[in-house]
Amino acid sequence: MSDTVRIPIVEEEAHVTKRSGETERVTVRATVGEERVVVRDEVRHEHVEVTRIPVDREVAEAPPIRTEGDVTVVPVLEERLIVEKRLFLVEELHLRRTTSTEQVELPTTLRRTRVAVEREDLNTEEEF
Repeated sequence: MSDTVRIPIVEEEAHVTKRSGETERVTVRATVGEERVVVRDEVRHEHVEVTRIPVDREVAEAPPIRTEGDVTVVPVLEERLIVEKRLFLVEELHLRRTTSTEQVELPTTLRRTRVAVEREDLNTEEEF
């Protein structure tokens, strides 16, 4: 018999296993909300002032509509019977435009979509 002692060598091995499946669930909720708001803007108004200017003058032909500065002049004509027909400028209409602005507020409704995301963990046990 010999004095030799034999000791077996043991080796450990690790194996990783994977499993497929759902690990979490995501829920998305979208809601549409309405919000009352006031929209502000300017509104432009244009006014025309009419001034009648008597002329009563004979003319050979109808004068054209013309602009003098910020005034538009519109000739008003009539025919008169005097043994012969003559053209008379009876009056002119002077039109003056003025512009004004005012602030306006209009209530309106705006819609907004709000989204909520919720996550639910389906794997409550952890494996190593």
